[in-house]
Amino acid sequence: MATSIISLRPEQKNLTLTVKVINATTVMTRQRGPRASAVKVAECLVADSTGIIVFVARNEQVDVAKTGAIITLKGAKVDMYRGSMRISVDGGQVEAGGDLQEPVNTSNNMSLLEFELVTIGA
Repeated sequence: MATSIISLRPEQKNLTLTVKVINATTVMTRQRGPRASAVKVAECLVADSTGIIVFVARNEQVDVAKTGAIITLKGAKVDMYRGSMRISVDGGQVEAGGDLQEPVNTSNNMSLLEFELVTIGA
């Protein structure tokens, strides 16, 4: 079953989301060595009908997550970066296509919510 962006919470794993890429910006391209392939990282704003969040695409995922594309993230997880949520796919799949029935909602940015770790103990 697909997860909606508004229902995402810190540290969730093994999620499936179908989203539209609103904006994709390559933030790093670096050669690993003379025989190794380059490392590519892009930060993408992705949205569904419930909200928008940052998706960090790596390597071949960058080629799929182009601005305007509809993509399906399988095996996605919620990472925390400086107290804010982002999603990434390590070991899962980022596939072109998917079924978005409703218009996307770009006004509810889940990456702008800040979370704080609170330890409860005696």
